[in-house]
Amino acid sequence: MDRSTLLGFFLLALTGVQGLTPSHFLSLSDVARLQNLLSQQYTDLKSSYYSVVGLTKLGATVPDHKDVCQFVKSQLDSTSVESLFFAAETSQAISGCELPVSNETRDILLAAVSEDSTMSQIHQAVSALSSLGLPLASQEVVGALSSRINKEDNVMAITLALLTASRLSQQAELGGILEEIEDLTARLDDLGGTYLQFEEGLEATAMFVTAAYSLSDHVDMEPPLKEDQVIQLVNSIFSKKSWDSLAEAFSVASAAAALSNNHFHVPVVVSAQGSSTVSHSQPTLQLLVTDVMSQPLASANVIVESAYAVASKSVVLSKAPFTLNDGVFELNFMSSQPASGYYQFTVAVTRDTRLVANHVELKVKVSTEVVVTNMDLSVVDKDQSIGTKTTRVDYPSKAKNAFTADSHQNFAMSFQLVDVNTGVELTPHQTFVRLHNQKTGQEVVFVAEPDSKNLYKFELDTAERKSEFDSISGTYSLYLIVGDATLENPILWNVADVVLKFVDEEAPATVQPKTLYVPKPEIQHLFREPEKKPPTVVSNTFTALILSPFLLLLILWFKLGANLSNFSFSPSILLFHAGHAAMLGLMYVYWTHLNMFQTLKYLAIIGGVTFLAGNRMLAQKAVKRTQK
Repeated sequence: MDRSTLLGFFLLALTGVQGLTPSHFLSLSDVARLQNLLSQQYTDLKSSYYSVVGLTKLGATVPDHKDVCQFVKSQLDSTSVESLFFAAETSQAISGCELPVSNETRDILLAAVSEDSTMSQIHQAVSALSSLGLPLASQEVVGALSSRINKEDNVMAITLALLTASRLSQQAELGGILEEIEDLTARLDDLGGTYLQFEEGLEATAMFVTAAYSLSDHVDMEPPLKEDQVIQLVNSIFSKKSWDSLAEAFSVASAAAALSNNHFHVPVVVSAQGSSTVSHSQPTLQLLVTDVMSQPLASANVIVESAYAVASKSVVLSKAPFTLNDGVFELNFMSSQPASGYYQFTVAVTRDTRLVANHVELKVKVSTEVVVTNMDLSVVDKDQSIGTKTTRVDYPSKAKNAFTADSHQNFAMSFQLVDVNTGVELTPHQTFVRLHNQKTGQEVVFVAEPDSKNLYKFELDTAERKSEFDSISGTYSLYLIVGDATLENPILWNVADVVLKFVDEEAPATVQPKTLYVPKPEIQHLFREPEKKPPTVVSNTFTALILSPFLLLLILWFKLGANLSNFSFSPSILLFHAGHAAMLGLMYVYWTHLNMFQTLKYLAIIGGVTFLAGNRMLAQKAVKRTQK
């Protein structure tokens, strides 16, 4: 059976001190979808290369090697470097497929290894020569690569240079090419501390990872990548779950293979099989420890460095090993007899020095079953004139007789909540008492609180609580509600029937439904009354003061004599003064009749005419002065 159908994967959060853990990887279903995409029928050498080599990197079986070989030979163009590259790489990935190689083919490939060729052509030529088993001068290739890096300074070109260098002799001077890994790492964009990628996209990022580890393995030198950077690259490459092309799918498969099998960095994915909950019925905590392709790391050692209760911070387990059982690491945590609740685990995956993100923290829940004990119900007389009679009800039965309480009595209940497995008293997060009116459907809910001895008590004073019941007398069903995230059996128990009698019934026997869609009362707005106007004498006096300068002007003109000899009655002068007077009049009309927008419209017309007339008038005055 496919393991992916049995597993509920969840990733485990890692503390800041321990660094990142992979938040994205290839699950078994992701690998299956990737294989399905790469298994599509191919129509040319390029698609056959992506398909066959991509499936090989995923560890999948390539069907019909003989048919694939015949297809490659039928499509091969021995004069094309690109065709030779795709054919040679594909034939090497399958068994029993040998391509014919002539001297002319060898010369074409060797001629492509030149500074004048593109980086892609050099990569294809070197890869084809290597796959076909033909000799080449590795140091000359290094020179050509160095020259092309200076001319093609982009991510894909340098990545192809790294891939090409991994096919050369180890005796060649590859140090300069190897340094390009660090230079490319500096170009990666950090997205929120979780993802690391090139702006060129997924394919460029995935092929860089493949090239970096291919060359590092080839020269046996660790790549200049920090552990957090490796995990960020993993998150970036495997966050996308659908791929746009064969080339993109091939790049993801290549990166997955490189990250799962190299000499230096193997990211660890720790996930729980099923739920991270243990109980007395399921005491075993099961973990899957895999690589980024969900393949088990069966040779690893998994140890619980410490486990402590989240609530009390007390350590309950340390240095406890998991045991490997059919690819799953198991730990019987209940053998430590932990109380129900949440526990913080620190887990270490060791034995292989290549492992990255191998210290993780996870939260484990210990669940249990609860039972109600010592449920006592009673009606207490307030003045103690009548002795109290207590009735014990056994869970989950209902009390045979109903209890009656009026305004002179209190209804009381007490009980305990006990762990079924250990007998320890529990205090769940949610413990409620619900009273449900059997006739009206009204519900009132109260919180039950434990005392210092974990004994829950609830007492209902009918006189004080009548407002919460809307003073509706009747028979109420008494329910006990118990719930908690750590309880396997939350409780809803109909304990008894209680008849409540309220003296002053302020509400009808039945709850009338409220009609929402009715006309609302009309709102009567009360505006503020205007302030009283000042007396007429004050207004007239103020008006006279305003007009007094004009009156003074007329008096002075009459006394001194107004000089009107230079006034001309030309049309422009008359029109200018008329326009000026019209603007003054417009200000008065604005105050009495018009609004601002109407006034601006009229002012634009009058002002335009006045401006033109005034300009003409000033021009005439200037001409007269020059003639004098």
